[in-house]
Amino acid sequence: MPAMNSALFFQSLLIGLSIAAPVGPIGLLTIQRTLDAGWRAGLATGLGAAAADTVYGAVGAFGATALIAWLVGAKLWLAVFGGLVLLRLAWSGWHQSAGGEASAAKAPVPSLWTCFATTFALTLSNPMTIVSFIAIFGAMSAQVAGGSPWVMVAGVLVGSALWWLVLSVGVGRLRHSFRPAWRRAINRASALLLAGFALWQWGGLLTPMLH
Repeated sequence: MPAMNSALFFQSLLIGLSIAAPVGPIGLLTIQRTLDAGWRAGLATGLGAAAADTVYGAVGAFGATALIAWLVGAKLWLAVFGGLVLLRLAWSGWHQSAGGEASAAKAPVPSLWTCFATTFALTLSNPMTIVSFIAIFGAMSAQVAGGSPWVMVAGVLVGSALWWLVLSVGVGRLRHSFRPAWRRAINRASALLLAGFALWQWGGLLTPMLH
């Protein structure tokens, strides 16, 4: 049993790492907030996503079928909510960068709790996160049955958190080498990409309805 749990932990760690690592809206927010406010803000942003990944990991590991069915049924409204949050963040980032250095300096720095809560809600509302965990843990059901579901949940948390720690600390070390003009350009590009992710998320859900 200990050997099985160890293998399950490392498999789950890799799952958490692989789901967190691809560049998406959470990665963009982590980089942006690290450049604007330091590595702690970036890490808090990433840990919000890690916590949400862990919630879905627990749902999949414990086989909460009723909750899974509800989440799948509610994914449209969750996606609408997530898209609105992304558009709000895109609008805020664009107008902050458009105001120049003086505007950026006066812009309020989000608290660590705000950084965490924003990405926690965004990740929970992402339909792809729901589908990914259901598919992965469904395929691993035999291994989960032979080990502890808590080991799987812990692995997902550690794997996801590890990626955000590496990203935020890495970007934080390079933060002071970025000129203000470069930061504004990154913020504008991030704003456009966040808006694009919102539209892509909505489009992916609306397309099946039109056929």
